[in-house]
Amino acid sequence: MNVALLGKKIGMTQVFDDSNRLIPVTVIEAGPCPVTQVKSLDLDGYDAVQIGYRPQKEHRLSKAAIGHFSKAGVEPQSELQEFRTNGEGELNVGDVLTVEKFEAGQKIDVVGTSKGHGFQGVVKRYGFAGGPASHGSMFHRRGGSYGMCQWPGHVIKGKKMPGHMGDKQRTVQNLTIVKVVPEKNLILIKGSVPGSRGSMLTVRTAVKNKTA
Repeated sequence: MNVALLGKKIGMTQVFDDSNRLIPVTVIEAGPCPVTQVKSLDLDGYDAVQIGYRPQKEHRLSKAAIGHFSKAGVEPQSELQEFRTNGEGELNVGDVLTVEKFEAGQKIDVVGTSKGHGFQGVVKRYGFAGGPASHGSMFHRRGGSYGMCQWPGHVIKGKKMPGHMGDKQRTVQNLTIVKVVPEKNLILIKGSVPGSRGSMLTVRTAVKNKTA
């Protein structure tokens, strides 16, 4: 089955490989993630595994959540996420997933929430060139004409206009693991991933594995 872990972004640094080349890497603290529920096609209509991340105090959870963790026999967790499986039954409730499931050189996908930039205009949001910078043009950083005159009489859906920028779920595919540090639950990944330092990430086996 495809392996998946929850974690947080620590930040970026750089390391040297075996050929003495400097590689920019993102450090992710992933796991340990206990399995809190295993869903099956017969009982739930689909096969999936639910995992948790980051222990949480009981007084910060609802009674329903506490009962859910008690039934699984695991420590209460602050984050829960579900992953589809093929129903082979490789994982059981109570199993703990760690970074040891991954290895250096493996291809992975990282899912995170991009940094939010608030309300922005079309020049910053989409890279529009804008108009003349000289005085009197009255057209500097605008987006130009948006609507139609008679037909269809409204702005076309999907038109690039000013609006909220960032703060959306994004997936970066086929990243390469440079190093795994099991004793510290760390994964060093070549390149950058979405989100700011401390943000939640999902690390999973690459869906569309591309070999160089």
